[in-house]
Amino acid sequence: MNIILHYFDSVSEILKQYYIKPKPKESKGNRETIKGERKRISSTVLKIQLPQFGALSKIFESKIVLNVKDYGAKGDGIEDDTQAFADVWNKACSSKIESRIIIPDESSYLLRPINLAGSCHSKITLMIFGSIVAPSNPDVWNGNDTHKWIYFHGVDHLTVEGGGTINGMGQEWWASSCKINPKNPCRHAPTAITFHKCNNLVVKNLIIRNGQQMQMAFTNCDRVSVSHVSLFAPSWSPNTDGIHISSSTNVEVKDSVIRTGDDCISIVSNSSKIDVRRIFCGPGHGISIGSLGKSGTCDQVYDVSVRGAILSNTENGVRIKTWQGGSGFVKNVKFDDIWMQNVSNPIIIDQYYCDSNTPCPNKTCGINVENISYVNIRGTSATKEAIRFACSDVAPCEGLFLEDVYLVSSFDDVTTTSFCWEATGTTSGTIYPPLCYYSNSATFIKHIVSYIPSLQPIESIML
Repeated sequence: MNIILHYFDSVSEILKQYYIKPKPKESKGNRETIKGERKRISSTVLKIQLPQFGALSKIFESKIVLNVKDYGAKGDGIEDDTQAFADVWNKACSSKIESRIIIPDESSYLLRPINLAGSCHSKITLMIFGSIVAPSNPDVWNGNDTHKWIYFHGVDHLTVEGGGTINGMGQEWWASSCKINPKNPCRHAPTAITFHKCNNLVVKNLIIRNGQQMQMAFTNCDRVSVSHVSLFAPSWSPNTDGIHISSSTNVEVKDSVIRTGDDCISIVSNSSKIDVRRIFCGPGHGISIGSLGKSGTCDQVYDVSVRGAILSNTENGVRIKTWQGGSGFVKNVKFDDIWMQNVSNPIIIDQYYCDSNTPCPNKTCGINVENISYVNIRGTSATKEAIRFACSDVAPCEGLFLEDVYLVSSFDDVTTTSFCWEATGTTSGTIYPPLCYYSNSATFIKHIVSYIPSLQPIESIML
């Protein structure tokens, strides 16, 4: 039986190549060659004693293609297309053959909050060529979870791509935010698109704009590749993180543009093996690890690499932020080859983070920050203080390493400075502004910060 299945796979590949291609319009002699080839294939099939035609027909189908319009979607941006999306998803998820869902171009699909759940029987590719838009009225979420709009969960081997646009229509959500108007009650707003417990996931070639809150979130995911995405929201839009990574591992984010009102990328709570490279960020709040440790939680983030980023006109550059009173650690982090253009707080560790209208009390415990390196970071600072290490009295920053850091002021008459509290480490090469922490031996940090494991390429992990 195993031998026969092996032959099925081989023959299936031959048949797919032959029958999917259109018949060439060439000479009779060429057609006779093809006819002979057909005969050769048929004899191969006969030799291995294929079963009845019904089973054989499945071999011919490499994937099924499902168009959301065939399931009743109007695509006029006015009528509700949620049920059509749910129906086409259920069809794809239940199929034992790889499925491709098509969201056609030149159409706009109105989508209410929707759960797209696994587990599915085969791989699914969601091709978004057109636009998906959310209802503009927050009241549509009455009775629904206001954390979610488009919510994938428990789906493995999913690809989302196509070059289309997902528009969260977040303007009314922002206007009612307590961060815009303190008189408003503080409430959650949906993340535009969430992937929860999705493994072997690819997201590429998409535009997401005006998320109600976060634009894109990955929670409890493993083996994720994000590339060539563009995420847009106004600089004043509250809590609109571009890409939010939580409790996830083996995540790469690359070759993307993020302009938003909060962190371009935020990495939080129990995430590891995160590789961020070639990102343009700005406006926004920079690339952040944290916040961590809020309300006394235990959080761990480790093995993070951020390289080849450009940050422009952001409120922070590369940042680690933790609350007092938490536990856990941030360790083995490398920020490498980063250009800052008119960035406030280009390099910052803040272990006294407090995002509250009232002062936060001092605590006698904190998250450990250790083995953090900053290499080849250059550019201009919009604040006089270009480097700030505000570390905890009870959990000091240890094993900091800076090499070839050069941050001057955006203004001709200002000299940049650094601030350090409870921070130790060492330096190499040119460091400007000069650092104020105590430097250990020159070899101490280099032994520890050569930590960053070479992260296995996502492509090879997913094979």
